[in-house]
Amino acid sequence: MMKLVQQLRIRLFPPLPEAIRDEFVLMTAAQLQVQSRMLFLALFLTVPTAAYAYSAGAPWFVRFGLPAIMGGACFAGFLSLSRDLKISTSVRRARKLIRQSTWSSSALALVCSAWCVVSWLGAPADTKIYYPLILSMGALSTAYCLSSVRSAALLNLAIDMLPISALLLTSGNRLDLAAGVSMAVATFFLLRMIVLRHRDLVSLLELKRQMRVQASTDPLTGLLNRRAFDLQVEAEHATAEKSGQVFSIALIDLNGFKPINDSYGHATGDQLLCEVARRLLDACGQEGQVARMGGDEFAVLVPARSTIKRDVIADRLLGALARPCDIGGHRIPVSAGLGVAHWPKDASVISGLFEAADHALYAAKGIQIVPNANATGSTGRVQPIRAA
Repeated sequence: MMKLVQQLRIRLFPPLPEAIRDEFVLMTAAQLQVQSRMLFLALFLTVPTAAYAYSAGAPWFVRFGLPAIMGGACFAGFLSLSRDLKISTSVRRARKLIRQSTWSSSALALVCSAWCVVSWLGAPADTKIYYPLILSMGALSTAYCLSSVRSAALLNLAIDMLPISALLLTSGNRLDLAAGVSMAVATFFLLRMIVLRHRDLVSLLELKRQMRVQASTDPLTGLLNRRAFDLQVEAEHATAEKSGQVFSIALIDLNGFKPINDSYGHATGDQLLCEVARRLLDACGQEGQVARMGGDEFAVLVPARSTIKRDVIADRLLGALARPCDIGGHRIPVSAGLGVAHWPKDASVISGLFEAADHALYAAKGIQIVPNANATGSTGRVQPIRAA
């Protein structure tokens, strides 16, 4: 039994992938605000007719009190959701709106369900059926508007539909029985729609994320591509201009990569590039952003928050490439030139910073400087080729 319940729970509430969780919350909250606002307005407009259609046998509080509570709550909800809640960029506010909507809609469902049940019990036999009809139309509409929030939609369906459906199915009247079955079928299909809509939304967000990753990632190495690296540098530059902190970029160019491709084949060359990417990532850890700029060219952004000392950036990166790479049974030595530039010492604009790093790289390729030489400011290094 517990296993069956667990399977049902997973089917109705499949786990949400961590990578898209925040985006899902923001999109859900945005849809919820628009749809709930219109729902509150529609329900508010139906309150007078619900009060007018009261059952003569119902207590005064049910005839007028519950519709008044419903109308006041709907009007207040409409006004609240008409304001700018600033949820488009705040996951915290979005989660708060979802929680509030879940509990407030459930409270309104309790009011509507109580009104329907008491009215149905006190109504003449020839008018009883109208109360479940009124409730079911409102309940199904509410669940549809809340379909982006599965828990809220399911809770509202349960509160609205279960009590009156149970009364209809057990009343002994054939028409009541037919109406109860029809309501159950309609609820089932709406429930299925809610589950499928959730799956479609998750699939859409995962697809969008994959497209963003592909647009910003080098397909061979999995590093950032040139476009994504430029955006990272722009963002770091904007932050550094406000804080006055220093950040650095390093440009790395492998030496003799074409002969490696010619000697061992392009597949081995691709594996070598992947190994270089892995080593650079290991050297930076969480302290830098590594990108493949194209071909055998790489770049590293060392942000202001990094704990890597500016004067050892070259040593740290070239040190990671010092060991030969074992690929496909071949021991392939790695040789690389590197140029480093620091903001704002070497340039005050981004284009100038790249130019300074380029000049340092070209100087390094022309001047064979050993990796452990000290450097300050704009620096260039060449790692000498080691014998296999």
